[in-house]
Amino acid sequence: MSFFERWFSNKDAITQQPTVRFGRYSDSYKPTSCYDAWDKALAFYEKEEYLQAIKQLLVFLRDEEEDNVHWQDEGSFINFELYQGSKRVIGWATLHGVRVEARVARISTPRPELLRRLVEHNYSLKFSRYAIDPDHHVTVVFDSKAIDASPYKLYYAIRELATQADKQDDLLLEEFQQIEAVDSSHLAALPEQERQIKHQYIHDQIRTALEEVYKGPLNGEEYPGGIACLLLSVVYKIDYLTKPEGFTMETLERIHRRFFSKEKALSPVQQNRMMVEELENLLARSGNDYSREMYQVKATFGITAPVTHDRIVSMIDAEMPQMDWYHRKGFLRIAHAYPFYMLGYCLFNYAVPQPDRDFFHLYFRTAEPAYFQALGFSPAYYDAATGKFNTRLIKKTIEQIVQQHKKRYPNLRPAVSSIVYNDMLSFSRSFLLMIRDLDLTRID
Repeated sequence: MSFFERWFSNKDAITQQPTVRFGRYSDSYKPTSCYDAWDKALAFYEKEEYLQAIKQLLVFLRDEEEDNVHWQDEGSFINFELYQGSKRVIGWATLHGVRVEARVARISTPRPELLRRLVEHNYSLKFSRYAIDPDHHVTVVFDSKAIDASPYKLYYAIRELATQADKQDDLLLEEFQQIEAVDSSHLAALPEQERQIKHQYIHDQIRTALEEVYKGPLNGEEYPGGIACLLLSVVYKIDYLTKPEGFTMETLERIHRRFFSKEKALSPVQQNRMMVEELENLLARSGNDYSREMYQVKATFGITAPVTHDRIVSMIDAEMPQMDWYHRKGFLRIAHAYPFYMLGYCLFNYAVPQPDRDFFHLYFRTAEPAYFQALGFSPAYYDAATGKFNTRLIKKTIEQIVQQHKKRYPNLRPAVSSIVYNDMLSFSRSFLLMIRDLDLTRID
């Protein structure tokens, strides 16, 4: 959650906002103390003090806000646990070796196709492996001699194990009726109202996009790029704003993977048909299906890659001319989709610099007022009924973002005066250009 979603000033009154989370977790925003712990882990490993090296690795992994990693140091023995989404990962280390495992699900009735699936997954793993424990739990396991468990190896092994277990549990439960959920006591169910709002938002976004595809003025056969942008913008909005887990998350990731696959087996028109089919499948799911996938989780590893501001500049430079072209031609819904596509693509794939992330969120907060109001955020940054912007609040929030990050980014001086408030498209374009021109030279 961005810092300004917790508190902001409105006519000198301090208002606490709902504790709703947005976007994918990233472990790229660690404080300096965590990187100091990493250096200590490497030093202890070189001195063959393996338990101390593992302890410092756990310090590196711990996120105080997430409260995601815990351990007990018994001198000659360390046991620890960490959380990655829906999964609890446990491990223990001695002077001789380390073992880490995560239970994915329990098999009530063994099925050959399920076991074959697990064996196939093993071929894609580099450090860990799937196994069945004596209590019939599908478990992801990693073990190593202490002398071989360098901080680098251990980090990537635990990361692989944790993210694999987190990804597969909901997928296996969705596909196979012979398995049961396990180790879910740490999951916090979202409030019923929040689940309903998110479910409704997912359906509304998909329905609106599909209606534009089927009945809108743009010829999808002639301009598949515009249709692709519209559909992908929905994928990224759902991912960032609703944070689904399980089947829905995998569907969104599969759409993204297939569309951007380097193996161009599908034409642009066929790619759009693929996305339409996937989104229609999501539309057909029941409220109960979505409710099972909406829960509060803790995370230790991010799945997005850190990038510099230059990557965002390149994205805006590449896509802004397309947005302008559709605007000039009168295809306004397609033009409106481009900012969500640009920012959403970056949030889906990258751990962007923190100021960028906060500015991105401010855009979503402004451009999707009905959704945020339904969740309980107030006041609105934009009134869709009147077309009026709350310019005072937008400027105040930008100032808060600058103050929050000025120590690390001393050259952060957004050109607030360049923002145009005539209408949403003008605002979107000028706001994106303001982000583009930020100087995010970092001082550590």
